[in-house]
Amino acid sequence: MAKDTEKLIRQLSLISFLMAERRPVTALEIKQEVEGYSDMNDEAFARRFYADRAELGELGIELKVEKGTEGYYEAENYSLPPENFYLPPIEFTDQELAALRTALHLLDGQFAYAEPFRLALQQLSWGKASPLTAPEQNTVRLGVTAAAGGRELSQRLAKIETAIFRRKTIIFDYYTIGRDKQESRKVNPYHLLFRGGQFYLIGYSHERGDVRVFRLSRIRGKVAYVTKAEHDFHPPEGFDHREYATRTEWQLGETRGVAQVWISKRIDWLVMRHFGHAGTVSNGDGGKIFETEYSDPRALASWVLGLGEQARIIAPAELQQEAAERLERVIELHREPLEVAAPAKRSKTAADGVGESRRAEETPIRPERFARLVTLARILIDAARRGEKLDTRRLCEDLQVTDTELREDIDVLNVVNFGGGSYVVYAEVHGDTIEVDPEPYGDNFATPARLLPLEAKALVAAIDLVGNHLPEGSLEEAREKVVAALGHDPVAEGLQISAAKGDDSDIARVLSQAIADRHLVKIDYYKENEDEETKNRLIEPYGLMNGPEGWYVHAYDPKREDSRSFRLDRIKAVHATGDEYEPREGMELDVSGWPSTGEVPDARNARVWISPERARWARETRNVVEELKDGALVVDLPYAGTHYLAREILKEAGDAAVLEPDEARVAVLEAAEALAGKVAA
Repeated sequence: MAKDTEKLIRQLSLISFLMAERRPVTALEIKQEVEGYSDMNDEAFARRFYADRAELGELGIELKVEKGTEGYYEAENYSLPPENFYLPPIEFTDQELAALRTALHLLDGQFAYAEPFRLALQQLSWGKASPLTAPEQNTVRLGVTAAAGGRELSQRLAKIETAIFRRKTIIFDYYTIGRDKQESRKVNPYHLLFRGGQFYLIGYSHERGDVRVFRLSRIRGKVAYVTKAEHDFHPPEGFDHREYATRTEWQLGETRGVAQVWISKRIDWLVMRHFGHAGTVSNGDGGKIFETEYSDPRALASWVLGLGEQARIIAPAELQQEAAERLERVIELHREPLEVAAPAKRSKTAADGVGESRRAEETPIRPERFARLVTLARILIDAARRGEKLDTRRLCEDLQVTDTELREDIDVLNVVNFGGGSYVVYAEVHGDTIEVDPEPYGDNFATPARLLPLEAKALVAAIDLVGNHLPEGSLEEAREKVVAALGHDPVAEGLQISAAKGDDSDIARVLSQAIADRHLVKIDYYKENEDEETKNRLIEPYGLMNGPEGWYVHAYDPKREDSRSFRLDRIKAVHATGDEYEPREGMELDVSGWPSTGEVPDARNARVWISPERARWARETRNVVEELKDGALVVDLPYAGTHYLAREILKEAGDAAVLEPDEARVAVLEAAEALAGKVAA
């Protein structure tokens, strides 16, 4: 029998024995009665029992220890209070359960924590309809979710998760993109953050003597523990992970100063929706003055240039000068034909046209087997009580395991006992069905167990990822109930999800209700790529979906007699009309195209030169088609309109230039010159 299987049987039997006894028991009783300990000598038992207690503690199952006077483990008494194992009942409303089922349906197979989320939801919906039932109306779809990004990245994520929980110092090789170097890093891991499609580790860097943020896709090779100690560090007092979730691109690093940016009245609401947390606003000449701390001058200049004529830097003078010089560089690069270096030998990355993060297959994390076995025990006992046989194929589907894995799990549970040869459950597989002994000997696993830390984290992370974008309504109250039952917020223990760009929750609530009721709405919408604003635009909302840039409402525009998708963070206001519409055919949500790829239909391709200084960043996000001898790149940049393309080139702040087509080069030049004229005025 494999060692991990022996350990699982031993730990489950220990839980069952302690729960059945309902009294403190001695170490000697445990050694004699619990499956797996009796054949050990005293030294081996002491070592294994201590290790099992520690592992169960890491799973959130704390044994109560009553110390003896002699100070030896033989004099200690052990018990497992029901509240340390069973989950307090959570009274979800039918609407909340429906919303949670919808979230699972959306995230299944696309979320790095989908399987622990599945097990958590099965625990929480005890006695209710199956949480795996697909929602009747598919009015929400996800194009971009918190997928782990490949098997290697998933393994790193799992190792770091454990290190955060166990407070273990880790070591890994890290590619620092700013310096273009790969170096070893020794880190005390504090927290994980998902933002902008990427996972980040926040931790104390021993090399830097300060807290740093590490992007998981830039970790090279394996993540290893530095020591074999139970714990390596204590979390620092006053550490607030939320600070890192809200930092802007220009605030990642040591603060250099405070910038003042003039924002036009047309988009001041949009800037506040996205970046209100990052600064303060006061009235200015014909607009607003946005004051914000900055650490990266280029990143701030990039953001302001991308806003075109609606924004400009007014202080400090050196930052204003840098933005002006970068704008002038854009003009120079497009005024005359650009001569680029000769092609270099094509690398695999250039030949494939994708970076590591885009090339890797998305593989979700496997849940801890312990959680699956506890869930399976409850399912088997429930079937025995009802006198029903279970369908093996359905159970494999529900638990996301193979037939072989299911049979192995049942074999393990068949030998779990609570002492004296009394077994918890006995089940046999006969072809496509599972028959369970109608009189199971123990009820210890008959009610839902506490959520393991990974399950709790997965549940809350899934709620945070989907947010307020469900037709069933907000999951905010469901989240509060989960946190109350757990006694803590899992986000504070390791993972924070930041999915939406700007707070679009109020907009999402109105639209979700209108979608459910099939009601027309009017929206005030700002089309950033063309700098246009429309008011009271009447639309038929059919569903919400997310893509690379955020959340969208998929709708039909009667005036234009065509379907349209509107970004929620670009909707300034939404007005419910109360008027119903008759659903049209062909308005089903489809995220297989641009919501997943970011490439709109009928888009053209521009060949764009990227400077050697920015090539490293472009490899991670752009479709590289050619590498040049001087370190520069040529990338393909899809665009549907020249307004969009010009804004994208301006955002590159002088480190990119359109090579072809010629009309696109002219469009960028005209946009840059017009902006330079406005800034000079």
